[in-house]
Amino acid sequence: MKGYRSSNVVVTVNGTSLKKAIVAVILGFNLVFAVSGVMTSLKPEYRVTSSSINEFSKRLNGESLLYILGYTNAYFTQGLSEEAKKPNYGSALFELTTRINLDDPRSLIRNEIPGFFHYDGEILVAGEGINYANMPVESSPPMEVLLAEREASAVELEKESEGNSPPPAQTTGDTRTVFIYHSHSRESFLPYLKGVTDPDSASHPEVNVTKLGTKLQQELIDRGIGTDVDTTDTALGLKEKNWTYGKSYDITRPIVQEALAGNQHLNYLIDIHRDAGRRSSTTIEINGESYAKLYFVIGKKNPNYEQNQKLANQIHEKLQAKYPGLSKGLFDPPAVATRNGLYNQDLSPNSMLIEVGGVDNTFEEMNRTLEIFADVFSEIYWDAEKVDGTPEGDRQ
Repeated sequence: MKGYRSSNVVVTVNGTSLKKAIVAVILGFNLVFAVSGVMTSLKPEYRVTSSSINEFSKRLNGESLLYILGYTNAYFTQGLSEEAKKPNYGSALFELTTRINLDDPRSLIRNEIPGFFHYDGEILVAGEGINYANMPVESSPPMEVLLAEREASAVELEKESEGNSPPPAQTTGDTRTVFIYHSHSRESFLPYLKGVTDPDSASHPEVNVTKLGTKLQQELIDRGIGTDVDTTDTALGLKEKNWTYGKSYDITRPIVQEALAGNQHLNYLIDIHRDAGRRSSTTIEINGESYAKLYFVIGKKNPNYEQNQKLANQIHEKLQAKYPGLSKGLFDPPAVATRNGLYNQDLSPNSMLIEVGGVDNTFEEMNRTLEIFADVFSEIYWDAEKVDGTPEGDRQ
């Protein structure tokens, strides 16, 4: 009788557990349907979208994911350093549900002010003094402004290098390994445009950023790095195809592809631009001389953008160590209709877009910066060659 009662108790207990499990499952399904109904009935601006979930996931770095996995298996947290901090789940959840990032004040008003998303870029690596309140600015002039005829002053243009520098210690020989081009080739500078004061009107078919490309080409050649430069007038290409300014990268893409197809040694791609910001934000004084600041644009629509970001960050860090403040950092501009988001950076893991100076800078200031850039770039370039072990000029 004792054993029977004991068995009967067990049956009762198991039956109760089974009932609880069934009730829990039913309640779970009801909760899922209820939450789904609420989410789908909300107005679009209040819904949790795939993009907001994507932004939420960006807030969780590798360490955060290890912490999450550690709740089920402590083994995952054993490799974390003592300095590692637990993720702020509350802040991340708050951002997911409200679309407000407490570290980014722009998120408080981006959904309230029409057109504010044009400034909704991302700082990947911040230079000295750079934050979301003073991010770089890119202009997008209408085609009639871009193609307008303007008189440009030829005074005080930096003299072209005559190529009389001493022979470099190492060289790629006749091999060209760097390709420079200009997707916004008519970006010009107010000091050289007579009667022009509007930054959005700073464009010219000759006095423009292509002169910076030619300057950088010579600086790299002087350091032994074979370099080609393309100075195609992309504005004419846009006019011919009846395309908008945002399609500029589609004009240069086949140019870059053709260069790569015709030269198997090309390894580095550099697209040169200038910022639309004013002088106070694009100029720095170093040892009594003024220099144009520069920064790097990273296209995160490229699935392999981390490779481009790694190279840009190498250059930024070396510039920061030698000339603090010269580099403004790395940026991913907002993905709006006037911006490409890819910037042809999928064509090479060593592709970069650099913005040199702004509308108020002089060629003298920008050329000083390009000389420094060439020094840092060549240092990284030749260090990579030592690791690889094969001189570029000898590669087949």
